[in-house]
Amino acid sequence: MDSHSTALDLGAMVRAMREAYHRGDNAMEAARALLNDDANLPFAVLVAYDLQAGTYAASAGAHPERTEAWCTQLAALLRPYVETSPSSLLEVGVGEATTLAGVVERLGVPLRWAGGFDVSWSRIDAARGWLAERQVDAATFVGDLFAIPMADGAVDIVYSSHSLEPNGGRELEAVRECLRVARRAVVLVEPLYEFASPEAQARMSSHGYVRGLREAAESLGARVVDHRLLPYTGNPLNPSGVLLLEKTDDSPAANDLVWRCPLTHAPLTPEEDLYVAADTGIAYPVLRGIPLLRAEHAVVASRLARHAGR
Repeated sequence: MDSHSTALDLGAMVRAMREAYHRGDNAMEAARALLNDDANLPFAVLVAYDLQAGTYAASAGAHPERTEAWCTQLAALLRPYVETSPSSLLEVGVGEATTLAGVVERLGVPLRWAGGFDVSWSRIDAARGWLAERQVDAATFVGDLFAIPMADGAVDIVYSSHSLEPNGGRELEAVRECLRVARRAVVLVEPLYEFASPEAQARMSSHGYVRGLREAAESLGARVVDHRLLPYTGNPLNPSGVLLLEKTDDSPAANDLVWRCPLTHAPLTPEEDLYVAADTGIAYPVLRGIPLLRAEHAVVASRLARHAGR
């Protein structure tokens, strides 16, 4: 298929997804039907998440008891890794930060840094509003689960809250990247296909959800210390469980985060409205205060050195 045909196909897909969403139908199902593909195309996942921007915050605000139960449960899983010393915490697929904000509030311990990223700019925009309303200090940016723009061991604990969920078939890639960025532990709170009922498994398969996360982690040499269903889950047909992985890195915690280019892995330095990899002449823009740190956002701009007097 040539690039022109691909562009037409993607354009038709986006229109079909938007129409389905506004009808109240499942946008991802519309994309799969149009492409005749059971897998969740990454660009379709991005479109679906972007269309939903604001709905998660609205739901969390309308049902505070659910948010309370969910965040309290997750904070209990994370607390043993942050209570002994000030630590850094990263949520992958942070969405609208309804979980991140609640977790930070309920941990009850000081953190050196807390943050999260999402593939959707619109959801990060909604996240910033949610965090500001609750006066929670956490950084948010656009990023890719499969190319997190941070150095190896950049943060102490990496965790998820049903954000790996739609990436069936890419379990090994996702777990590997989370392990790479974490220094101390990875806490994955995801639907656990292996412990689900046959009805739930059928639903999860139809949506292209992840499965076999433990096997992926063990194949990477990770130490599994917990793997079970959790007491509270939002949907019995999408049962939430935890896969807790510990690392053996005894190196001291870094005082500063090290950002890295998702394309070249060169260090990135924040500079006003850009994140710049000076050695390679690649920069990433900041859109209305939100850093865009996916490989797709890279700008090759060697002349930036002239503007900075380099």
